[in-house]
Amino acid sequence: MSTTGAMAHITVKSPEQMQELGRRLAPLLRPGDLVLLTGELGAGKTTLTRGLGEGLGVRGAVTSPTFVIARVHPSLAGGPPLVHVDAYRLGGGLDEMEDLDLDVSLPESVVVVEWGEGKVEELAEDRLHVVIGRAVGADAPGGPEGVLEAEVDDVREVTVTGLGARWADAGLPALETC
Repeated sequence: MSTTGAMAHITVKSPEQMQELGRRLAPLLRPGDLVLLTGELGAGKTTLTRGLGEGLGVRGAVTSPTFVIARVHPSLAGGPPLVHVDAYRLGGGLDEMEDLDLDVSLPESVVVVEWGEGKVEELAEDRLHVVIGRAVGADAPGGPEGVLEAEVDDVREVTVTGLGARWADAGLPALETC
């Protein structure tokens, strides 16, 4: 059973900040890392992954792989490739995921799986789980006083949890400071 190695809580107030969080997270990643992204539709999973791609220096625009299931973005900077997977349409868990050969890609790549919770945890004992949720009060009519509704809709609470020994001293708490 995996144990929590480290955790960070970050409030993100715009899509640009979500992308920046991805850029700041990228230097902590290394080949073999599995990153699970959880959040409702439109939460910012692909935006975060776009920032990861920029931070890792990969080729190609990082866009949602919903209809192709997975995209591989080779590194332009000599680092690991980014394998971006959208498991939203896959219901069969690891059996369906095995068809993607992620276990073959994982040792030399950073594998990011949107909607992967409950489907790919068996791929790696040590993994990073990023949960993106709407900020408390964001769903209230009118939101907090003095804040435009559109601004409230962009606010997200992001919890980054490192599971396993790999993440114990990986520097996740530093993500909380801007």
